[in-house]
Amino acid sequence: MLITKDMGILEIVQKYPQTVDVFRGAGMGCLGCAAARFENVEQGASAHGIDVDALIDALNKAVAAE
Repeated sequence: MLITKDMGILEIVQKYPQTVDVFRGAGMGCLGCAAARFENVEQGASAHGIDVDALIDALNKAVAAE
Protein backbone atom coordinates (compact mmCIF):
# COMPACT_ATOMS: atom_id res chain seq x y z
CA MET A 1 0.00 0.00 0.00
CA LEU A 2 1.35 3.38 -0.93
CA ILE A 3 1.41 6.24 1.51
CA THR A 4 -0.83 9.12 0.46
CA LYS A 5 -1.10 12.69 1.70
CA ASP A 6 -4.51 12.09 3.24
CA MET A 7 -3.20 9.36 5.58
CA GLY A 8 -2.72 10.20 9.24
CA ILE A 9 0.84 10.82 10.42
CA LEU A 10 0.48 8.55 13.45
CA GLU A 11 -1.11 5.83 11.30
CA ILE A 12 1.88 5.89 8.94
CA VAL A 13 4.46 5.79 11.73
CA GLN A 14 2.70 2.89 13.42
CA LYS A 15 2.44 0.85 10.20
CA TYR A 16 5.85 1.82 8.85
CA PRO A 17 8.32 2.64 11.67
CA GLN A 18 11.05 3.16 9.08
CA THR A 19 9.34 6.43 8.09
CA VAL A 20 10.24 8.14 11.39
CA ASP A 21 13.66 9.19 10.06
CA VAL A 22 12.05 10.57 6.89
CA PHE A 23 9.61 12.71 8.89
CA ARG A 24 12.40 13.94 11.18
CA GLY A 25 14.71 14.64 8.25
CA ALA A 26 11.99 16.74 6.62
CA GLY A 27 11.67 18.86 9.76
CA MET A 28 8.69 17.10 11.33
CA GLY A 29 10.31 15.95 14.56
CA CYS A 30 7.16 16.33 16.63
CA LEU A 31 5.74 12.91 15.82
CA GLY A 32 4.61 12.42 19.40
CA CYS A 33 2.84 15.77 19.65
CA ALA A 34 -0.93 16.04 19.90
CA ALA A 35 -1.28 17.44 16.36
CA ALA A 36 0.42 14.37 14.85
CA ARG A 37 -2.43 12.23 16.18
CA PHE A 38 -5.04 14.17 14.25
CA GLU A 39 -3.25 15.63 11.23
CA ASN A 40 -2.77 13.94 7.93
CA VAL A 41 0.53 14.22 6.07
CA GLU A 42 -0.66 17.14 3.94
CA GLN A 43 -1.76 19.16 6.97
CA GLY A 44 1.45 18.44 8.87
CA ALA A 45 3.67 19.26 5.90
CA SER A 46 1.73 22.45 5.28
CA ALA A 47 2.12 23.56 8.90
CA HIS A 48 5.89 23.07 8.64
CA GLY A 49 6.30 24.59 5.15
CA ILE A 50 7.33 21.24 3.65
CA ASP A 51 6.74 20.16 0.04
CA VAL A 52 4.11 17.47 0.57
CA ASP A 53 4.73 15.73 -2.75
CA ALA A 54 8.47 15.41 -2.06
CA LEU A 55 7.70 14.12 1.45
CA ILE A 56 5.25 11.50 0.15
CA ASP A 57 7.84 10.40 -2.41
CA ALA A 58 10.51 10.03 0.30
CA LEU A 59 8.12 8.15 2.62
CA ASN A 60 7.17 5.69 -0.12
CA LYS A 61 10.84 5.15 -1.01
CA ALA A 62 11.60 4.36 2.65
CA VAL A 63 8.78 1.82 2.77
CA ALA A 64 9.78 0.25 -0.56
CA ALA A 65 13.40 -0.09 0.60
CA GLU A 66 12.37 -2.43 3.44
